[in-house]
Formats: sequence, structure tokens, C-alpha cells
Amino acid sequence: MTILYLVTERYDYPVDKFLNIIEEACRTGIDYVQLREKDSDTGAFYQLALKAKAITTKYAVPLIINDRLDIALAIDAEGLHLGQSDLPLQKAQELFGADKIYGVSAKTIQQAKDAETNGATYLGSGAIFPTQTKASTPIGIDGLTATTQAVSIPVLAIGGLNSSNILRLKGTGLAGIAVVSEIMQAENITEKVQSLRNQLEEMEQ
Repeated sequence: MTILYLVTERYDYPVDKFLNIIEEACRTGIDYVQLREKDSDTGAFYQLALKAKAITTKYAVPLIINDRLDIALAIDAEGLHLGQSDLPLQKAQELFGADKIYGVSAKTIQQAKDAETNGATYLGSGAIFPTQTKASTPIGIDGLTATTQAVSIPVLAIGGLNSSNILRLKGTGLAGIAVVSEIMQAENITEKVQSLRNQLEEMEQ
């Protein structure tokens, strides 16, 4: 089954609303939650992560912490997602444990191959399409296909993905999609998650 992976964004939501979005998404069919807090201080991030972990544990959805090994360790998250400028993957594995989930953002084929060699569980490849959360030039569908062909670990597409363009990724070899605003800013979270899940099922046919 193709993976549906939620990456969070705060959008100045009150904490309760933010957590309610995560809970509704978990309840209605996402496979992973990545908690991404670029601007929070450590104490606030820790407290939010504890609350998010209680929700994801309730629904047996793995919680992945973006960038921050200290937070991942502090709440015993299921995994850690690292960018190219973050702590080296092998050092994170040494500190966090070999049994954890490790994602790595990869924009180039060499980055993807290096991440696989170093023990990444999966790759986040993108941005596929233009997006507000990733300012770099998109790699496009061809770039995604080249990445999936270069490695054997699962590749998740990210960046500018929404209900109108997901099916364009059919045949690329991806393992799943990661979305941010498509769920975090949806008017109806349940309907949006179900719609995305239906499109992923159609992609598999």
C-alpha cells in the first residue's frame, strides 16, 4: 500500500487546533506523522512533541521528529528525519539506536545513494512541484523517477503535492507521498485524507 505521510506545519494555529488536526488525520488513514517545528524553542517543542506522541501512539502511527535528535530522544519517538545540513545520519543512529526509523531529505541522486549507504530507512525526495515550504528548484517527476531507480529503499515524494497532481506520479516507482498544507490547511481533514488515500489506491492500479 502506498504510504500517506503527514508533515506538520503550525500556520499560527492554537495548540489545541494543531493537535486536533493531527488526531483527525491519524484516525482517518495517514501512515506516519513528521513533527516539524522550525521556529519553536526547545522547551515548547518538547511539550508539543509529548502531546503529539500521545495521539500518534493511540492510533499506532509512528511519530517522526524533524531535525531534532534531542527531542526524538526525549520523547522516545519512533524515528528521526534529517536534512542535508543536519546531524550526520550515522552519528544519529549511534545515539538514537539502530532500531529507529531514519528518513533523509535527498534532492540529488548522489545524496540519495549516500543516504542509502549510510543506513537510511527511507528518502524524502523533492520538492516535486513548486511549494511555499521548499524554496529550492523542484526536481520534477523525472527527478523523482531517477531517484527511485537509483536506490532500493522507499522513496517518498514531497513538495507541492495535492489532489490535482498526485496521479501524475504514477509509474515513478515511489513508495508514498508526503504532504503538508494539503492536510494541515484542509477544510475537512477526514474528507481530504480519504480523498488522498483513494487517489493513491488508483495510482497502484
